[in-house]
Amino acid sequence: MNYEETMNYLADLARFGFNFGLCRIEELLNRLGNPHRYLKTVHIGGTNGKGSTAAMLASILLKAGYRVGIFTSPHLYFFTERYRINGVEITPEKIAELVGEIRPYMEIMVAQGFEHPTQFEAATALAFLYFYREKVDFLVLEVGLGGAIDSTNVVTPLVSVITNIGMDHMDYLGNTINEIAGIKAGIIKPGIPVVTAAGGEGLSVIKKTCRERNARLILVGRDVTWGHIGNTGSGQSFFIRGRRNTYENLFLPLLGRHQQVNAATAVAAAEILTDSGYAVTSEAVREGLAAVNWPGRLEIVRKDPLVIIDGAHNYDGAKSLRRALEEYLPGKDLILMIGMLGDKEHTKVLSELAVNARVVVVTKPDNPRAGNWRHLAAEAGRYSSEVYLVEDIGAAVAKALSVAGRDEAVCITGSLYMIAEARKILLMQK
Repeated sequence: MNYEETMNYLADLARFGFNFGLCRIEELLNRLGNPHRYLKTVHIGGTNGKGSTAAMLASILLKAGYRVGIFTSPHLYFFTERYRINGVEITPEKIAELVGEIRPYMEIMVAQGFEHPTQFEAATALAFLYFYREKVDFLVLEVGLGGAIDSTNVVTPLVSVITNIGMDHMDYLGNTINEIAGIKAGIIKPGIPVVTAAGGEGLSVIKKTCRERNARLILVGRDVTWGHIGNTGSGQSFFIRGRRNTYENLFLPLLGRHQQVNAATAVAAAEILTDSGYAVTSEAVREGLAAVNWPGRLEIVRKDPLVIIDGAHNYDGAKSLRRALEEYLPGKDLILMIGMLGDKEHTKVLSELAVNARVVVVTKPDNPRAGNWRHLAAEAGRYSSEVYLVEDIGAAVAKALSVAGRDEAVCITGSLYMIAEARKILLMQK
């Protein structure tokens, strides 16, 4: 198969949907020689911020001199973005080669009576095989969905990270914080240290699981703390007081106070690796955080008018985005462009974001899970008297820009699928 044929094959695997459990991925990996067992991993789950935290930790470890693989999902534009070593994406040719190698094993499994592996299970097996053969020193591994039932949960990591617990993916994870936390805490392994910035009921579940599994727990906010220093147009400065070191005058080229929490979480994980004998210096922390690149998260993509893009696709993400907008753009009128998948908390998200918007432009994510996307417009009408319903994402971007005054800001947010398309349109117009 060439790359195009490979992408079509992987897209076709979506017909197997979300079929959780570890039996298929374990069987597939066993047939591939269990490459995941030879990798030193840091496993990162949580409701929000796990991708940012993974990117920060990978950057820190890179600056510490290690060869670092990172597996994240979903991607913004290209499937190759999910697999990176020292910041460099896997090649399309290598994707095609590895999928071509894995596919016969999956077909034999089905012929022998096993259920067919899902799209994400195939993607996960590809990750383990790729990073094992490339001999990375560390693999920073982001959970796909949940934790206990996610195909990445076959690893025994050096440290498990749970960024936070919030209401998201309730169709699959449960309808209460306790239920969702129970699934996410499934990545906690016996005797393996855990880092979390979670609070409330979610933290109670994590603490209980750590006690049951004799896993040491490091709390971000208690054992590792941070403090804000100031903002610039391109990022923010702050400090972190870790268990091993104090890191003064750090710079992070990402906006939003919540990113400081993610940075403290990444540093806490790095310090646990140091406890285990892997050298990570204060300078590596400083240089790694300063070099982080994670597009689509409070990213300024245009300045006239000011346009900010952020993938706040759930309630907790919307709260963080609202706080950031109020901090960085005090008193500025807002044009909100939003498109969300059908399984998200529309009402709660709009209660955070539309309340400060003069105009709301609602659009449709290019995804089968878009659902009744028009429902968003009716909800937005509770907060803004000027609401536009524009199905095409490009036309929605044009509409948002056309109604924005010189002193107003445009915020484009919601589904990562939608913001990726909007971001591409805006960057091509520069």
